[in-house]
Amino acid sequence: MSRRCELTGKAVLSGNRVSHSNRKTRRRFLPNLVNVTLTSDLLKRSVKLRVSANALKTVDHRGGLDAFLMKARSEELSPKAAELKRAVAKATVAVTSDAVAA
Repeated sequence: MSRRCELTGKAVLSGNRVSHSNRKTRRRFLPNLVNVTLTSDLLKRSVKLRVSANALKTVDHRGGLDAFLMKARSEELSPKAAELKRAVAKATVAVTSDAVAA
């Protein structure tokens, strides 16, 4: 399992640990990843994803998983999340066409 957020693409960064004597040694900055279950309103199902805490705040700010996925770029998403985005887009088209027909 890679250390990469499935929604934002946030991954491991590297840098220097700097001591008091200004000696530099390499270190890794790991993203704050959490396993969460998010619910899609349009698809009416839950999805388990491994996302960063920052992405979780962004999903909440944008109004849910569906809104986040529609605004997110497909290049940043994991294959699982990209497939979910396509399903949400398809469901959105179906819902709007039903509303127009009625």
